[in-house]
Amino acid sequence: MSLLLAIDQGTTGTTSLVMDLGGRTLGRKTVEFRQYFPEPGWVEHDAEEIWQSVIAATEGALASAGVDGTRIAAIGITNQRETTLVWERATGRTIHRAIVWQDRRTAATCTRLRDEGHAAEVRERTGLVLDPYFSGTKLAWLLDHVPGARGRAEAGELAFGTIDSYLVHRLSAGAAHVTDVTNASRTMLMNLRTLGWDDAMLALLDVPRAVLPTIVPSAARIAETRGFPALPDGVPIAGIAGDQQAALFGQACFDVGDAKCTYGTGAFVLANIGAEPRASQHGLLTTIAWQIGDEVRYALEGSAFIAGAAVQWLRDGLGLVAASAEIESLARSVDSSEGVYFVPALTGLGAPYWDADARGLITGLTRGTTAAHLARATLEGIAHQVTDLLEAMGEDLGAPLARMRVDGGAAGNDLLMAEQARLAGLVVERPRDLETTARGAAMLAAVGSGLFSAPGMPMHATDKLRAAKMAPIEQSFAPSDRGDRAAARAGWKDAVARARTR
Repeated sequence: MSLLLAIDQGTTGTTSLVMDLGGRTLGRKTVEFRQYFPEPGWVEHDAEEIWQSVIAATEGALASAGVDGTRIAAIGITNQRETTLVWERATGRTIHRAIVWQDRRTAATCTRLRDEGHAAEVRERTGLVLDPYFSGTKLAWLLDHVPGARGRAEAGELAFGTIDSYLVHRLSAGAAHVTDVTNASRTMLMNLRTLGWDDAMLALLDVPRAVLPTIVPSAARIAETRGFPALPDGVPIAGIAGDQQAALFGQACFDVGDAKCTYGTGAFVLANIGAEPRASQHGLLTTIAWQIGDEVRYALEGSAFIAGAAVQWLRDGLGLVAASAEIESLARSVDSSEGVYFVPALTGLGAPYWDADARGLITGLTRGTTAAHLARATLEGIAHQVTDLLEAMGEDLGAPLARMRVDGGAAGNDLLMAEQARLAGLVVERPRDLETTARGAAMLAAVGSGLFSAPGMPMHATDKLRAAKMAPIEQSFAPSDRGDRAAARAGWKDAVARARTR
């Protein structure tokens, strides 16, 4: 039997899954790694610690499945997207810790570029906004702040990559320096229409072309393993997508208007908009959904930087709960948040506000406020943020979305899903398996290796049917008929306004 290995390299850990072609998970393993916070607003990872987590997670997943690496027919990779690395081509050693997507150290650079009038050009060429979230300014920071890095990059001695690029480099023993089109679309360096590196953006951010990887499709035979401890040499790496695009594919959102939200460290809403890019008029991003053969699909995206991380803060920062899973029962112990709002802008606000200077805010506290009210306000704050994104998306698409598929760890919280349906006024559909990010990577690998269709060819109806069967829906949440939605939304928008006032 041909099996698939999905490597899901996330912000706080790596999960590897062994799956069959019917979508059944046979084995899984998650390995966490350390987060580094050298200064306020800075977030870093150690690349070697990430790599060791990939090895351990893959070995654990194979052991859990009771199979060895010879059974793996193809590998799919999905990854935290904008996180930025630079390494030496000759040795593979990184020149600095990875700068994580959450990192805000380049906020002043983005402000300067906006003040100089570059925002419209950036959006037109890349579909993105000038924000430290994206890789381009992180890469420029590394070249400017690591001694000698810029000269070495211009001489071709250094390689830049997002995490997908780094993993392929390591999995192939340095044979491949590539990134897939979805990850490239998050760098602020790729042209959204040509799907190539954009000379004007390289000049704007002062990035030498010599440091960049080759852009490849999301499903294709991209490289082969060599020297990877858990697998034999020659296993094809056949699927790559950034985590949110992988989740869109893994949720079988193949038609225009299909949407999903992933609730992880942050919350990310993507909607399939078809074969042509569409500029958002409401603070959303235009991004690549995937490329298979010469078939390209685009998506609108909205990102809330803090979602599950808000629950982690209640656990680790305040000690309100001993484990994240306890948040639901604590929140259910009260009927409402009693006017308490928590705006979890702990690293600024993403779409549709794009306010790097906004900070977290709790408002509406009284002597009667308890830990349970704060717990419920936290879940509601996550749902409110996602509703902001959905409302903006409906405005851009010309009609409100009727339904949304969900995944990620926090999607298992029934209260959060019920509140999401209520506040957004749509049906929330939850699949049987919440790890659709990894599932999407496995599905792309099946397509790219030819297990679903001819390698390098666009998806056909039969391929879509086979892929869709890997993502069955288990439960739906309909909007409740509680009449306080408008008041709740008004209170939320007032709280957001306060969080943005400094």
